[in-house]
Amino acid sequence: MEGILYKGKSKYQEIMVIENPFFGRMLLLDNIVQITQRDEFFYHEMLTHVGMYAHPNPKRVVVIGGGDGGIVREVLKHKGVEKVYFVEIDEMVIDVSKKYFPDVAVAVDDPRVEIKTMDGAEFIKGISNIDIVIVDSTDIIGFARTLFTKEFFLAVSNCMGPEGIFITHTESLHLHKDIVIEMQEELRGVFPVVDLYTMAIATYPGNWWAFAVGSKQLTPRQCRRPFDIDTKYYDQEIHTQVFLTPGFYKKLLNRQLQW
Repeated sequence: MEGILYKGKSKYQEIMVIENPFFGRMLLLDNIVQITQRDEFFYHEMLTHVGMYAHPNPKRVVVIGGGDGGIVREVLKHKGVEKVYFVEIDEMVIDVSKKYFPDVAVAVDDPRVEIKTMDGAEFIKGISNIDIVIVDSTDIIGFARTLFTKEFFLAVSNCMGPEGIFITHTESLHLHKDIVIEMQEELRGVFPVVDLYTMAIATYPGNWWAFAVGSKQLTPRQCRRPFDIDTKYYDQEIHTQVFLTPGFYKKLLNRQLQW
């Protein structure tokens, strides 16, 4: 670490920006790394575009969490998007990100974006006709816990149109396999189509992270539009590959293996 660029405390958490000689600027919430300048695009692209390309025409999108703005940036690369509800409970995270990570937060002031500083679990109950819901939350503890409950998943399903798709991270299969498994089981009680994809994220605990998908009818494994956006990591070949879950993880997910 070369130095602390910012340190403050909001109503919800401690926020810190540090400079690192390898990763560049790093955003930490309660001392846990959220993004780095060097590798943020891996996470933001993969949490966003798998669901967006699985939908034939996403126009109305809800992004819950992700106060750094990276998911909003990626969503707005899709030309058909007309409205993004950016729901972040901690306004200070948005403000700090705009100042210290302008390339990540570049799209949060786009006229198609409506910022809501409130609990995403409450916001989702009052909205309708949504095509995509993406949850980019902090870890499944504390005030973010409401975003990982069956009650929340039901509210998400109810707010969606007939082809709606929901995507969220579900922690690391290496360190939090029980959480990953429980999330899959909860989602199956709500959505007709449930799937999971994985990828490596070097700066997150456990390195190998899982993402859960719940869909009203569309399989997320299929890309339904031509690839026409600028990305660094995601493409339609990667879209297919991330669903190829190794046999070891399949056994974990099916509770056939203790590890």
